[in-house]
Amino acid sequence: MKRSRQLNVLKRRRAVLMVSRLSGSDTRHRRKYRTPRITCDMDGLQIHTSRESLKMELLADVSLLPGEERIIDKDIIYVCPFNRAVKGKVLITNYRLYFKSSEADVVMALDVPLGAICRVEKMGGASSRGENSYGLEITCKDMRNLRFALKQEGHSRRDIFELLFKHAFPLSHGLPLFAYMSQEKYGENGWNIYKPMDEFRRQGLPNSKWRVTFINNNYEVCDTYPTILAVPVKSKDEDLRRVAAFRSRGRIPVLSWIHRENQAVIARCSQPLVGMSGKRNKDDERYLDMIREANNTEKLTIYDARPSVNAVANKATGGGYEGDEYQNAELVFLDIQNIHVMRESLKKLKDIVYPNVEESHWLSSLESTHWLEHVKLVLSGAIQVADKVSSGNSVVVHCSDGWDRTAQLTSLAMLMLDSHYRTLRGFQVLIEKEWISFGHKFASRIGHGDKNHADQDRSPIFVQFIDCVWQMTKQFPTAFEFNERLLLTILDHLYSCCFGTFLYNCESARDQHEVRSKTVSLWSLVNSRMEIYLNPFYTPESGRVLYPVASMRHLELWVTYYIRWNPRIRQQVSPVEQRYMELLALRDEYLKKLEELQQSSSSRLANTPNTTSSTPPQPYTELHTPL
Repeated sequence: MKRSRQLNVLKRRRAVLMVSRLSGSDTRHRRKYRTPRITCDMDGLQIHTSRESLKMELLADVSLLPGEERIIDKDIIYVCPFNRAVKGKVLITNYRLYFKSSEADVVMALDVPLGAICRVEKMGGASSRGENSYGLEITCKDMRNLRFALKQEGHSRRDIFELLFKHAFPLSHGLPLFAYMSQEKYGENGWNIYKPMDEFRRQGLPNSKWRVTFINNNYEVCDTYPTILAVPVKSKDEDLRRVAAFRSRGRIPVLSWIHRENQAVIARCSQPLVGMSGKRNKDDERYLDMIREANNTEKLTIYDARPSVNAVANKATGGGYEGDEYQNAELVFLDIQNIHVMRESLKKLKDIVYPNVEESHWLSSLESTHWLEHVKLVLSGAIQVADKVSSGNSVVVHCSDGWDRTAQLTSLAMLMLDSHYRTLRGFQVLIEKEWISFGHKFASRIGHGDKNHADQDRSPIFVQFIDCVWQMTKQFPTAFEFNERLLLTILDHLYSCCFGTFLYNCESARDQHEVRSKTVSLWSLVNSRMEIYLNPFYTPESGRVLYPVASMRHLELWVTYYIRWNPRIRQQVSPVEQRYMELLALRDEYLKKLEELQQSSSSRLANTPNTTSSTPPQPYTELHTPL
């Protein structure tokens, strides 16, 4: 009888626990976790709150995105590199890793998109000794690492490791990227921000020298180029096909930008397939001369982004560069290193900024990474391109395949030359055109959803470009309509996989995966709250060319990005900017009061009987704001 009674009590306890679990864990249709509170009295047993729902209380204020679903939550210890180990709870969803401390004296939360995770490894084993030596180590793409410790019994990390590994690298496990799961809605469709023909018309194309061709409409000529291209009027489509056969990946020289006054152009392409035997191609030589003739440039300048020794070495793999056979052309090497050098440089930078910054050897440590030196060379190359075009000479820019250093140089030169690209929407167009449409390999360079962290194709080329843009905004604080927050947002969502903007390697792959119809553009988010991305000091100056100083004495480490995870680095708003924002807020307040007074006055006048009177009308008093 006693045994039967104990079994009944256990069954009732399990029933209560099951109710609490069902009430607390189903978040499929919720924006927030809500903590269930269940009170039952069975056989004298008072249950106020189940153990599971008590655990959920920590995560009660976590807002989930539409389409975001809970995967697992677990008690865990965050081994904080800046303080001490902190007990708390970690939540894994199909979009993020979220940790919150449970200790009363420590307020701490981590919110990491799974797309920002580069590597997940097990730390220690069942026989490991030492406090907090058993758990997980997570390497992120955004300059930080995370360590979590668990209890060393019963394979306590197995479930969270397997689920985290699966959802951090969905493509390696046959799962969709979160961008396809997101159900977020915005007032503006960001996919409409860039329309190639509209951008060509803004530049004054087509004209008597340049035509628009749809030869690549089905990606037949080049599968990594866009479908709409601008080429010299004198060129025929059969010429373009023959040139494509002599250019790496079929990436023929095409127009990226034209100077409205002097008609000089920036054309981009890939290296010629010269090879060790020094092959020539008359069609390619004649085609480059057509680009030169389009505005009667005396000599066409070909900027090869590579160091000359690398360009020569590429002949061994069938590549190469334009030699003396290209008459009326001059070749300039810009000495910008390849993707592998840039990857190692950023790794060295990460080592000196996370988790600790060693003050005593800071300058020598920073110099040893060569990161700012690479930034300097990229900026210097872009300045040369911009200056040449500004003086009336057309240029052709390429590296090996024309989708890394080439994109850096063309987009930065265009940012210097064309004030439209320095506006908030214009900058979005620039990224869409020069990086996304022209096939920068975002999937390969970032590794979206891919577990192969050691892939040699990964490289921070786009991060380096945004760093160069930031350097320009520091040197010309009134020339850009957008602020630093926009640049940070772009880099955060470069990794997050929340939007479709930076997914896949080229336009044809995005078409194949229906990115525009099945995902949301990052620009939908940006343009739905433009005010937070605006620079209050912006002064429009059309026609002004910006020439930043590409000197190590004038370049700075972008602390707000590279060292932002260190709580000891306090980021403060400039006092001038802070005061300016306060004045703007005060102006808005006065304008609102003025509008209310005018409406009130209009209302009183409307309700006043229309009677003739000899009393002269009272003079209208204008309200002037102090600004």
